[in-house]
Amino acid sequence: MTAITASMVGALRAKTDAPMMECKKALTEAAGDMDKAEEILRVKLGNKAGKAAARITAEGVVSAYIDGPLGALVEVNCETDFVSKNDIFLGFCQAVAEAVAKSNPADVEALSALPLEMEGFGPTIDEVRKGLVGKIGENMTIRRFKRVEGSAVTSYLHGTRIGVLVEFAGNETAARDVAMHIAAMKPVALSAADVPADLVQKERNVAEAKAAESGKPADIVAKMIEGSIQKYLKEVSLFNQPFVKNDKQTVEQMLKEQGTSVSAFTMFIVGEGIEKKVDDFAAEVAAQVAASKG
Repeated sequence: MTAITASMVGALRAKTDAPMMECKKALTEAAGDMDKAEEILRVKLGNKAGKAAARITAEGVVSAYIDGPLGALVEVNCETDFVSKNDIFLGFCQAVAEAVAKSNPADVEALSALPLEMEGFGPTIDEVRKGLVGKIGENMTIRRFKRVEGSAVTSYLHGTRIGVLVEFAGNETAARDVAMHIAAMKPVALSAADVPADLVQKERNVAEAKAAESGKPADIVAKMIEGSIQKYLKEVSLFNQPFVKNDKQTVEQMLKEQGTSVSAFTMFIVGEGIEKKVDDFAAEVAAQVAASKG
């Protein structure tokens, strides 16, 4: 019987991007024949993993896991909305969120190395991911995660595309209502003082440009700019926003009424900041026709 070495497995994996254990199984079945093992993988996985690795993953889901004082939020991306509804993909995302909460990895690389067995793939999260790429036929990536550990944490998922974690003390129902509010209103900070300076500066630049066009005296222009900044800060800071369930009071007022405080929040929106590829189908067909003519 031919001995299957680590270097053989590594070489086959480099050629196919298939999971390590699948490469070892294929080499064993092929008695060490590299070409035959590659053919076996193509039959089993459709040779999809390698081809998928470079494709853009701008769809996906946000999953949450809460266990007492532990909370985790994770975004896992895929290529199409169709796969984001796949039960196997959703199960993988939930397993990743649980791993984040329980193991507290330092980064995505450390998370990917954590143990996981699923759908016959493993022994790590990354090996399962690669196996599912081959099985489902789409690239998928773990983009980011957040883990919190405090006295109390709650979450809210708006479908699978927006996820929010809230760290709080007091009434959990009120805290969860705040999480829902965050998903709807998308504040950037808890209070006006917490709004990042770069965002304030961008808003100031816009306000200055608009005020300059007014032709009014400098002292009036200065007041216009400051008024615009204060209005912006109220609109994007959580505590100052009108509460979605009762716009007669601010979020801060609602929390005080409920004897609850919120110390931090995290919000993930699927694909936020990822440049999506837009296919021009008509142009693609025209190019294929032109190529066939010559």
